[in-house]
Amino acid sequence: MKEVNNLALVDDDSVFVFITSKIIKQSNMVRNLQVFENGMDALTFLKENPDKHDLLPDIILLDLSMPIMDGWQFLDEYAKLNIRKTITIYICSSSISPGDLNKAKSINAVSEYIIKPISKEKIVEIIHRCHTRNGGRHLSN
Repeated sequence: MKEVNNLALVDDDSVFVFITSKIIKQSNMVRNLQVFENGMDALTFLKENPDKHDLLPDIILLDLSMPIMDGWQFLDEYAKLNIRKTITIYICSSSISPGDLNKAKSINAVSEYIIKPISKEKIVEIIHRCHTRNGGRHLSN
């Protein structure tokens, strides 16, 4: 089964991080899991390692509601970075707001909007999609 080198989980909810980390590890499809408690920590990591493709995440699961820098602010700043590696970003939020979903659809860097919680099957799907990317975006309700 194919795996990804690095998956970054950007979320301040310790229960969600614990459960999702466990699901990711049990999938045996992710070599390294990086956890950032807010968008600023994740952004700082990306800024410090723009050319280190082996360290940069292949996939980011991004929460919207976080202290210091929320997911929307992260996406605004991410768009300004000069990173040559393709990083697939999934918003993973408990928000069911149509406004949030529509805003996510307008951001090219976002592949999909996932409503929490996230299942093992969804993690597997995300990893498979990372390997078979055709450049298409997948946004659903």
